[in-house]
Amino acid sequence: MMPGDPIDMVVDRKVSEEVKQEMAHELGYDQPFMTQYVNWVDGVLHGDFGTSTRYKSDVWSLMGDRIPYSLTLCGWSLLLEIVIALPLGLLCAIKKDGFFDRFTVNFSMLMTAVPSFWLGALFILLFAVELGWLPISGYSSPENYVLPVATTVLASMGGTLRITKTEVLEVLNEKYVTTAYAKGLPEKTVMVKHVLRNALILVTTLVFMSIPWLISGAVVIEKMFGLPGMGNLLLNSIIVQDMPVVQAVLLLIAILTVICNLLSDLIMGILDPRIRLSLSGGDN
Repeated sequence: MMPGDPIDMVVDRKVSEEVKQEMAHELGYDQPFMTQYVNWVDGVLHGDFGTSTRYKSDVWSLMGDRIPYSLTLCGWSLLLEIVIALPLGLLCAIKKDGFFDRFTVNFSMLMTAVPSFWLGALFILLFAVELGWLPISGYSSPENYVLPVATTVLASMGGTLRITKTEVLEVLNEKYVTTAYAKGLPEKTVMVKHVLRNALILVTTLVFMSIPWLISGAVVIEKMFGLPGMGNLLLNSIIVQDMPVVQAVLLLIAILTVICNLLSDLIMGILDPRIRLSLSGGDN
């Protein structure tokens, strides 16, 4: 449905219409839409994702070269988001309505509202241009990932922090928490073993479900910092209408969504014995 023709994007203006029609026939673009779709699905089921019209190479091989860079960016971003947001959410719940709670929640909401491209540009101007501490772009060293990871974490940690705080506050009102305090258990033990563990059930689900969107959401970040990952590949492919690559990347995101959904259900069963009992028929 996009305007323009993918063939016009990859050939010179001086190329004749006969040559363009021949290329369209070789790529199957002259066939009906449903025929193209059925052929693509059949190819995917046989491990063939097609050939890129821009790079003239196998789509799967092209994605295989980009996946490590996206995994590095998204893996470190997700890890730091969990390490930072979970403790802060727990502290905000403990110190509810205090200065620390209000400042942390408002700051996280501000970072969530700020566009990631503006935040990334600000980091580039400050830490790369003015101070010269970090490189502007590239992917050859760990320093190249500091600014993109920081941008991704600050832009996404607000949701995890607020959900953690909400869940902890709900768990604190449960009777088993009151019983744990009545038994004389130390506050640290109650918070870690009883409160945080039960609060992590919903948080874990949301964290796993955010993994596919980290990859798709890294489009702007990878483009800004020159990382040759999946997001950068997707954006460039959309611009030049390289449809085989766009379809393959979106299919990969969809598969990751299903896998992460399944993993979150399994981990919820591990964290919450009630779920295991309901699945095994223990409530009947």
